[in-house]
Amino acid sequence: MKTMTCQDLGGPCGFEHRGDTADDIIKAQDQHLKDVVSGGDDSHVPAREDMKGRWRHPIKSMGWYNDVKKRFAELPEN
Repeated sequence: MKTMTCQDLGGPCGFEHRGDTADDIIKAQDQHLKDVVSGGDDSHVPAREDMKGRWRHPIKSMGWYNDVKKRFAELPEN
């Protein structure tokens, strides 16, 4: 299991996501952004909009995705 923060993924806070794969972390970030924005946290709106754009245009967003996968792979297990 590895850990990445919201900020590591382009968000504004240090909320920690844990997962066995980069995809687990990305899905956790997507849910985190949905939850905090729906709860009224405007500081996460830009990151939420970016994430929605990535889901809509995955081929265009492959650079971000591959970067996250690479950084995830370099992390130590915790």
